[in-house]
Amino acid sequence: ETDFEKIKFGMSSCNNSIPRPLVFVLAGIPGLESFHVWFSVPFFLVFVIAIIANVTILSIIRMEKSLHEPMFLLLAMLSVVDLCLVSVTVPRILGIFWMNAKAISFDACLTQMFFIPSFYVMESGILLAMAFDRFVAIWQPLRYTSILAHSMLVKMALAILGRAVAVLTPAPILVRRLESFQTHIISYSYCAYMAVVLIACGDISDHIVYGLMVIVASVGFDLFFIILSYGLILHAVFRIPSWDARAKALSTCSSHLCIIGLFYSPVVFSVLAQILGYHLAPHFQIIFDNLYFLVPPMVNPLIYGARTKQMRERVLRILHCQRD
Repeated sequence: ETDFEKIKFGMSSCNNSIPRPLVFVLAGIPGLESFHVWFSVPFFLVFVIAIIANVTILSIIRMEKSLHEPMFLLLAMLSVVDLCLVSVTVPRILGIFWMNAKAISFDACLTQMFFIPSFYVMESGILLAMAFDRFVAIWQPLRYTSILAHSMLVKMALAILGRAVAVLTPAPILVRRLESFQTHIISYSYCAYMAVVLIACGDISDHIVYGLMVIVASVGFDLFFIILSYGLILHAVFRIPSWDARAKALSTCSSHLCIIGLFYSPVVFSVLAQILGYHLAPHFQIIFDNLYFLVPPMVNPLIYGARTKQMRERVLRILHCQRD
């Protein structure tokens, strides 16, 4: 029985079930165990680059008072979430690759199941807030600072945090209710909610419905309003008569559009593949899913650092370089 059939029918029957184990075993990348050491190299490099780049972004924004404006404060939020995301995922994966530390207690698995997607949902919410920031900057430039005052940014941050907690809290509660499993081995490099549900026995339809609701209520909701925001932004930009002003307005949005594309494309690709009935080999699917949590934290600060004039100048000053 394939994972797709289980998802389709919401039922996982077991001939030889086992009671809920105290310890799960994370398989890492099934079928490619002999290459785990080689996989660890890019994972480690991504981790180091993400930490250094995001800490640099946060330090620059903290030191440079001219950057204490909504766009850069939202970028600081994004860097904090990115740091949290790589910190809760990559060290555990490297432990599997380097030390074969595959065992994870049931409670630790539930903790991972809550925090990893929570940070992902928070990042999605921040990208929506950044789209709103660009929308206000283009449509209401004279009221920009009054609409996006610090009090509004605090409310947005609390709403992003509150939604993540509300949406993901049921995940460990639902999994704790599962009583029997086909195996104690999770064919993943971390405790993903659906990966655990799909090795459970009995009726899992409620869990599948919840998993779909999480995607719709977070990523689906955010992506819809991001597309709507940028549709309105482009509509406003192309009504500007001056080509120079038009180019400048588009330039301010280009960094954010790059990040949005990198963040959402793996999710959209994965969902479309399921709808169209196309299935990647298990090890490719797991590698691809890891991109959700590895690529954005590394790339986000690099894109903003390269495309934002204030960031570039500050980095060059730190490195004791002078611009031509």
